[in-house]
Amino acid sequence: MIGAVLEDNGVYDRLTAFENVAIFGEMYGLDRSTLKERVDRLFDLLELNEVRDKKAGSFSKGMKQKIAVARALVSDPPVLILDEPTSGLDVLTKRTILDLMKEEKKRGKSILYSTHIMSEAEEICDVIAIIHHGQIRAVGTLQELRKQTGKEKLEDIFIEIVREPYEPS
Repeated sequence: MIGAVLEDNGVYDRLTAFENVAIFGEMYGLDRSTLKERVDRLFDLLELNEVRDKKAGSFSKGMKQKIAVARALVSDPPVLILDEPTSGLDVLTKRTILDLMKEEKKRGKSILYSTHIMSEAEEICDVIAIIHHGQIRAVGTLQELRKQTGKEKLEDIFIEIVREPYEPS
């Protein structure tokens, strides 16, 4: 079982916020009480209760993104694939999602996290792959990449690695 948040969030405009999340829990066979408990928790965390029974078609990009995150987590999958999960979100919601991902990581989840926001990768990822023009240019822990480049911040590491030519030490 895999939970995913993709760049195109895939939220169904004709369904309510609740229906968008609940349908995924139902597909994975959650019983009604477990589904209600998980949806309630996620809607509380992501502040979705005010739109719970509203159709998603009129929602902002950020609101749809929060629904996509809740949908990915509702079945409690062991693997999460997240492509720019904080795109379109306000600062407080972004913090909530990053904290939630750290909590999921502590619970033993495997998380594949794709982002252009280097500070998020620094905070969430145990192993980082630097990809440039579709090619993996470097892979390692943040410490390994720091040692390899002599740079401290991941953004500086990224720039150092993608500059031509790059020869790892």
